[in-house]
Amino acid sequence: MQRKNVRSDKKTSVANTSAPRTESSGTPTRNDILSSIPDSEYNLIRSHLEYVELPQHRILHEAGEKIEFAYFLVEGLASLVVLTSDGRSVEIAIVGHEGIVGTPLAVGINRGPYRSIMQIPGSGLRIKAEVLEEKMREAPNLRRVLSRYVLVQGLQIAQIAACNRLHEIEQRLARWLLMCQDRMDDDVLPITHEFLAQMLGTGRPSVSLAAGVLQKSGLIENLRGVVKILDRAQLEAAACECYKAIQHFNNTLANGSEAGG
Repeated sequence: MQRKNVRSDKKTSVANTSAPRTESSGTPTRNDILSSIPDSEYNLIRSHLEYVELPQHRILHEAGEKIEFAYFLVEGLASLVVLTSDGRSVEIAIVGHEGIVGTPLAVGINRGPYRSIMQIPGSGLRIKAEVLEEKMREAPNLRRVLSRYVLVQGLQIAQIAACNRLHEIEQRLARWLLMCQDRMDDDVLPITHEFLAQMLGTGRPSVSLAAGVLQKSGLIENLRGVVKILDRAQLEAAACECYKAIQHFNNTLANGSEAGG
């Protein structure tokens, strides 16, 4: 059976080396930012990287509190979430193996305005905030890549804010599923409609209706606790323009890292 889920544009990562690097205990990093920097700079931080399992709902940073660690994700998916005083929440950005959780540190700020939480379990390499800030002064390529990532993430946040305000729920759901798949590298996404409603800032009935529309069109299959992407190309066609805009931001990061490496 021929697969339909071939990505039309896979340049969502910042760079790749021929073989994955490892942290001090021998665990492969498989993080695109860490793979993009020269060996000399990676060796500056290698002994400070600690491999950690990151279960679902693990809070990595709380809004307004001091950032103790930065996390280079290897597997799984983290969300940056805005919380309101009445207990509601909406996702404003997602991070996978292409990025880092703890971007304020890249610009000398040790607190963030958002909650960072693992939404799909995985793993990562963490480094103490003060160590990362110190080593960035010795590692110009790492500093440059992180600065670019901060910019791209800011553009992503702005695009998602516009998307949540201007586009229909079916388009927004398609965009989110594509962004998630880009970072998970899997057709089967372990997410529920309740979770999607929280991330998209809408009610569960609206998400269930939108998911039903996409399923009837043959783009996805809604299973218990998971969503399976059946036709990637058509899902891209169903998404709003924001998905391609965010992909363009990611490609800018990738091309800039390759040019500077």
